[in-house]
Amino acid sequence: MNALPPPPLRQSFLDGMSRAVATVNVVATDGPAGRAGVTVSAMSSVSADGEAPTLLVCVHHLSPAARTIIDNGVFCVNILRDDQSYISDTFAGRLGTADGDKFSCAPWTAMESGAPRVRDPLAAFDCRVRSAERIGTHHVFIGEVGAVFVAGAGNPLIFANRAYGAPARVLPARVGGETRARDRIRVAALHTFGPHLLPSVIADLEAAQGPVSLDLHEGDQRHLLGLLRTGAVDLAFLHDFDLGEDVVAQTVADIAPHALLPGNHPLASRDSVPLAELLTERLVLLDASPSRDYFLSLFAGVGAPTIGFRAQTFEMVRGLVAQGLGYSLLATRPASAMSYDGHALVTRPLADDVPPSRLVLARRRDGAMNAATRAFLWHCAAVFGLDLD
Repeated sequence: MNALPPPPLRQSFLDGMSRAVATVNVVATDGPAGRAGVTVSAMSSVSADGEAPTLLVCVHHLSPAARTIIDNGVFCVNILRDDQSYISDTFAGRLGTADGDKFSCAPWTAMESGAPRVRDPLAAFDCRVRSAERIGTHHVFIGEVGAVFVAGAGNPLIFANRAYGAPARVLPARVGGETRARDRIRVAALHTFGPHLLPSVIADLEAAQGPVSLDLHEGDQRHLLGLLRTGAVDLAFLHDFDLGEDVVAQTVADIAPHALLPGNHPLASRDSVPLAELLTERLVLLDASPSRDYFLSLFAGVGAPTIGFRAQTFEMVRGLVAQGLGYSLLATRPASAMSYDGHALVTRPLADDVPPSRLVLARRRDGAMNAATRAFLWHCAAVFGLDLD
């Protein structure tokens, strides 16, 4: 009865379910059988009606928590916040604690049943086991909810495409047939390029026509492209990668990448730096999409770089390089040649013939704009020499 499905069907099922978005939850229990907990994504409401609300969770039969929940007869479902992935990783066995006790990773309190609750989760449900059935490799627990904790604010930690994430609020592009805000400019910019480009553009626009109202979003390519497609923003400064036919993009700048070196690096005295001479050193990689793939592609035909550190923010990359922990490849050049902590940095062009990074101003092909956003678009056209005809 517990035989696995045929391999192709099983893999297709796993691939399909990986696209389903789920909250990340730690199911914890305590009682005569002891204390135990496990990270699960298979958690769902069953009903809010009846003698008491009910929910279900699925726990793998090999997890020690499964038998402990059965023996204790109680459990607490802790829905984690988007800044609590370390708790999830600990109870999933990916992180350890100094004393070997998973519960040491966070402060806890007891619910009415005695089941442990993270002191500050997004929400928590105190449950008594109403039924438990083994289906395949998992125990399906139906819990009768006796008490609920709800935080005053926060976002859930979610899991999809085999990775953690957090939800982004998507506002409708139109409300009641009218644009959501007639006088607000809704624009997004890559966090790597935005600080270099947008402040001066906005300042020039205000100098020309007075104060503007701006909804400004920053993030990586995938996040901002999603905002553009759903209508949460009308314009986005993006890389010219995988934009699709539904997006109109015009080139703002072709930016040549450069090597970022600590001030005392032996290659800092060179006029340019060959990529081949960097292969023996550690690369501090800007691990943001699509910058990550672009910078790694520059090594094609040269060799495989040694990635020493991955950082998701521009200034963290600069800080690590400034401390002599490696070199990096970047496109944006801040005016300051110092890191946040006051150490010297040097930028040098690459000696190799490599393709530039293309920055574009993108908008939806069928998107409608309010008057303020159209004025901003025409201002950008004048600044960057765009042809809007």
